[in-house]
Amino acid sequence: MEYVYSAMLLHKAGQKIGEANVKKVLEAAGVKADEARIKALVATLEGVNIDEAIEKAAVPVAAAPVASAQTAGEGAKKEDTKKKVEEEKKSEEQAAAGLGSLFG
Repeated sequence: MEYVYSAMLLHKAGQKIGEANVKKVLEAAGVKADEARIKALVATLEGVNIDEAIEKAAVPVAAAPVASAQTAGEGAKKEDTKKKVEEEKKSEEQAAAGLGSLFG
């Protein structure tokens, strides 16, 4: 994971994501750099539009809380409606019981 973070840091800083730069970032963070992993990372990111990849990855994350909030809101509405129906039913039962006492 730290390898990906180093690439993202370099990208954000406007630096070239190359083997030497990734290695410097990792070593500065106190990580023992694995040359094979660095080469694989740099090769994988070659030709990738990182800004576009980040944007695509961020969309589902941002949409998830909205969907959850909507679902929670709908659930709350259903519960409120259910409570109102139950309260009305209890009220009608109490009224009927009160009428029964009049005719004793």
